[in-house]
Amino acid sequence: MTDDRLLTEGQTCWQVTCADQFAPIIDAADYFLHAKAAMLRAQHRIMLIAWDLDARMNFERGVKTLPGPNQLGAFLYWMLWKRPALEVYLLRSNLRLLPAFDGIWYGFTPVSVVNQISSKRIHFAVDGAHPIGSVHHQKITVVDDAVAFCGGIDLTVDRWDTREHEHDTRIRRTVRRPYGPRHDVMAAVDGAAARALSEQARARWHTATGENVEPVEAKHVAWPSKLEPTLRHVDVGIARTLPELDDREEVREVEALNLAAIAAARHTIYLENQYMAARRIADALAARLREADGPEVVIVLPRRGNNRLEQETMDSARHLLLHELWEADQHGRLGVYWPETDGGAPIYVHSKVMVIDDRLLRIGSSNFNNRSLGFDSECDVVIEADQDRAEHDEIRCEVTSVRNQLVAEHLGVAVDELDEAMRSSGSLLAAVEALRGEGKTLQPFTEETVADEAGPLAENDLMDPDHVPRSLTRSVARFIEGLRR
Repeated sequence: MTDDRLLTEGQTCWQVTCADQFAPIIDAADYFLHAKAAMLRAQHRIMLIAWDLDARMNFERGVKTLPGPNQLGAFLYWMLWKRPALEVYLLRSNLRLLPAFDGIWYGFTPVSVVNQISSKRIHFAVDGAHPIGSVHHQKITVVDDAVAFCGGIDLTVDRWDTREHEHDTRIRRTVRRPYGPRHDVMAAVDGAAARALSEQARARWHTATGENVEPVEAKHVAWPSKLEPTLRHVDVGIARTLPELDDREEVREVEALNLAAIAAARHTIYLENQYMAARRIADALAARLREADGPEVVIVLPRRGNNRLEQETMDSARHLLLHELWEADQHGRLGVYWPETDGGAPIYVHSKVMVIDDRLLRIGSSNFNNRSLGFDSECDVVIEADQDRAEHDEIRCEVTSVRNQLVAEHLGVAVDELDEAMRSSGSLLAAVEALRGEGKTLQPFTEETVADEAGPLAENDLMDPDHVPRSLTRSVARFIEGLRR
């Protein structure tokens, strides 16, 4: 690579390592299918690192195609029965009290009974090794250190949806209740890249429990047979956020990568994210929009936060930052949208994707809020094409292919139709505007659509800090002052 590469170990990423195979996975229906297919091949170890895990989640809806139980909890115990040497490690964030897992995690039998049966081979931990108020937000699945998945999707309820995001479907239900359409993205890697993600997962386990988990070496193929790799023998960067903890300094590789990538963009910045609440990111985008020959910026967000807390904090912060971006858009190069179904229902965007020109693709767990830049734990995977190497043409094609698949999905059009609109206009933003229409489509955010989203909790450093607060008392005081406004 040339010296202007964006992936630099120790700065914008933790490691750059090779994946023998790489594949993006769009939406949870496909991810759950491929994750189960990989776990079916496990001989030594399954490791799930998550913000949330729920034994009741179903891998498939409608027609079942894969062997074994369809629910996560039952499936893992079935795998232990089938594979005498297999061990399972489950690590999740400590958002609930441990007794709540009697009947919620295991579903069919109390934790205490399960532990007596299989505690030597199934290891469950709730990760409380973080600063007060911080959460572990990484989503990593590793099978035999041979294949790994990383991105925005937890193996839990209320996540499954297809790329069609049907407006009204009976199979988008969980624990006997319906939920709305949901969009998300994962990435799969194998080879050295999978071993690196395993190293990160095992480090998390050690920090949480004090126990060492040794690497394993697979002699078999663990890659899911129906997942077609889109790249082979490609370098993959792993970028993290880790908060300051005891003797560990904070890690802000995700933030550094985001800022470097935005600064390096020449033509197009495409972003999908759950939030737009990080002022550093918004300021960087605004600076590029003010440039006379800067890149166009296309952003896809959810219409509103998923709950009242998100709406009062993240949406109100977004309100401020969108106005900053609109003010900076002096050359008409900004488009901010939410996707909706063919019946007009907003599709909740949970994906965390950045695409820079035909150069860089980032898929991970990190949001564009302050917490993801320095206070919560995050993990993203990145591929980058060297602009001066002809042999990287395949990577450049993959970067733009993923972006165009995502945009076409949101617009409800074929990728070929989007490609043609882009060729005609020379612009992703112009193509989006030309193809927006009735039915499944993208709707634009405007000053009118966010007029009611201003609130006192915008950019509150207690709810959305970007580092470990030096004074919790001061942060609480600012939070209370915000409530009084």
